[in-house]
Amino acid sequence: MPSIKGGKQKNWLFTLLLIAAIAVILFVFNIISDGVFLEKSNLKVIISHVVYPCFIAWGFCFLFACGYTDMSIGGVVVLGSFASCILGNQIGIPGVIIGGLLTGLALIFVNFLVFTYTGIPSWIAGISLALIYEAVAVFLKVGKTTGPLVNTALNREYRLLGQLPWSLVFLFAGLVVIYFLYNRTTIGLNIRALGGNKEVSKALGINVNKTLLAVGLISGILIGIACILQQSYAGQTTVKTGLTSINMIFQPLAIYLLAQIIQKQINIVIAVPICSFILYAVFNILTIMGVPSGTLQEAFLGVFIVIFGIIGQRKVKGVIK
Repeated sequence: MPSIKGGKQKNWLFTLLLIAAIAVILFVFNIISDGVFLEKSNLKVIISHVVYPCFIAWGFCFLFACGYTDMSIGGVVVLGSFASCILGNQIGIPGVIIGGLLTGLALIFVNFLVFTYTGIPSWIAGISLALIYEAVAVFLKVGKTTGPLVNTALNREYRLLGQLPWSLVFLFAGLVVIYFLYNRTTIGLNIRALGGNKEVSKALGINVNKTLLAVGLISGILIGIACILQQSYAGQTTVKTGLTSINMIFQPLAIYLLAQIIQKQINIVIAVPICSFILYAVFNILTIMGVPSGTLQEAFLGVFIVIFGIIGQRKVKGVIK
C-alpha cells in the first residue's frame, strides 16, 4: 500500500510540474510573439486544431496496444470526410455524422478482417489498403456523377460539430468514454494483453480473433468521429494520392508517441489531449514566427517523431512489429 500511495503522489507531482512547464512555455511563446500567441482568437485556433487528431491518436492507443500498425487511416479519413460532406449537404448534420461514422467504422473493420485472417503484417496490408482507398477517392473526385458532390464544400450551416464549443464537447465526452473503455473494461484489458504476448493471451483463455475484431470496431468508431470533426472544421477535404494520405497520420502519431513517453506518470488516454495541445502550440508559434508550413514545419514534425519514437522505445525489449 505505501508504494501505491507513493506512486500516486509522484504522478500528481509530475502532473503539477507538467502543467507548470506548459504555463512557462506558453508565457515564453507569448513574449516571442509580442503578445499574439495568448490572444483569444489565436488560442481558439489552437484548441480547434487539437480535437480532431486526438481521436486518431486514441485510435492508435488501441491499435498499438495489440501490436498493429495501420498505415491506411489517412485514406480512411479522406473517404469518411467525403461521405460526411455528401450526406451532410443532402440531409444536414445527421448526414455529417452518419457519413463519417459509418465509413470510418466499415473501413477500419475491413482492415482488421484483413489483419486478423490473412496473416499479412499489418503495416504491409495497411499500405496496400491505403493505395486502394486513395484510388477510390480519386475515382470519386473525377467521376461525372460523384465529382460534383465531392468537389462541393460542406455547407457552413452544417459545420457546427467542428466548431467551438461543440468540438470540445466531443473531446471531453470521448475522453471519459475512452478512458473507461481502455482502463476499466475486460475488453480493454484483453487488448493490452495481446500487445504483450498473443500466445500467452491464448493460454489465458482470451479469444484473440474476437478481441482483435473488437479493436477494429472501437478504432473504427474513433476514426469515424475524426472524419466528422475534420470535415466539419475544414469544410472540404483534398484528395490524397501516391501514399500522401499517410501524411495525415503523422501529427496524431507524434501525439501518441509523446503520450506514450509520459504514460507512466499520466494515463495515456488523458495524456493524448495534453500532448496534442503541446504539439499544436509549437506549430502555432512556428507559424507566427514565419516558419513555412509546407517545408520546415514538416521537417520539424519528422524530427519530433524520430526523437520521441526512440525515447518511447528505449525500454522496450524484443522485436518491434
